[in-house]
Amino acid sequence: MSRDTHPGVQCPHCQSHLALVPVTGNPVSGNSAAAPVPVLPIVAKEEWQPPPVAEVLAVYAGRAKDTVTAARGAAKVRESLNRAKAAAAGRKAAQKTARRTPRSA
Repeated sequence: MSRDTHPGVQCPHCQSHLALVPVTGNPVSGNSAAAPVPVLPIVAKEEWQPPPVAEVLAVYAGRAKDTVTAARGAAKVRESLNRAKAAAAGRKAAQKTARRTPRSA
């Protein structure tokens, strides 16, 4: 079957025209003794959306700010960042010296 013979069949999501193709293994004629293929209803799938921000932040609404823990966490993050920057600088310097070829006299 071609798209021209069934112009009304469209995808419910993207509205593109669909082509109807007979299922392999089933005869096309209507006089066959084979059991008909059950037709399942098409259910439109909803796209997932994240929950509203207010709903997510509501979990934290009643909590008091612990400044000591926050400062300790910030110090750990800064220390980790500084270590990562130093390691990256060391790697970059090692690569630079490895690329530099020694000159002969």
